Amino acid sequence: MDRRDKQNYYLDIAETVLERGTCLRRNVGAIIVKNDVIVSTGYAGAPRGRRNCCDIGSCRREALGVPRGQRYELCRSVHAEANAIIAASREEMLGATLYLAMKDVATGRLVADASPCNMCRRLIINAGIETVVVRNTRDAYTVYPVSDWVEEDDVLPEEQLHTY
Repeated sequence: MDRRDKQNYYLDIAETVLERGTCLRRNVGAIIVKNDVIVSTGYAGAPRGRRNCCDIGSCRREALGVPRGQRYELCRSVHAEANAIIAASREEMLGATLYLAMKDVATGRLVADASPCNMCRRLIINAGIETVVVRNTRDAYTVYPVSDWVEEDDVLPEEQLHTY
């Protein structure tokens, strides 16, 4: 019997979670796992009670031609990582692993080499999550030690500081 490895098992679940996403650009599914127990899940969608982009039929960032990775304050959605973190207690997240799967809505294909945005990285760091695993293909994935993000100490490039 060929048994699915544990990393891909959890990534399969994250990929199922992303199917609830409401974004018209990218759908992301996130699950937080600690000690082989799923602590929480999250997908990209508007805050509770607000209309989703898929319900409205348009994406503000797309309409404005905003490149991927920029101007998230214009987006209606709460990111999948943030939603998963909101749904869990800090105690449950300390030392946990966050699994992410992302698909391009237009093509339905997985987005290889994806990683959380800088805002989500900050949330992941503060939540105490230890590792992030991101799906690239059905069987391949990238593992990010969160301690590397702490060491990188990301800041906005000087030219982006004055664009808001």
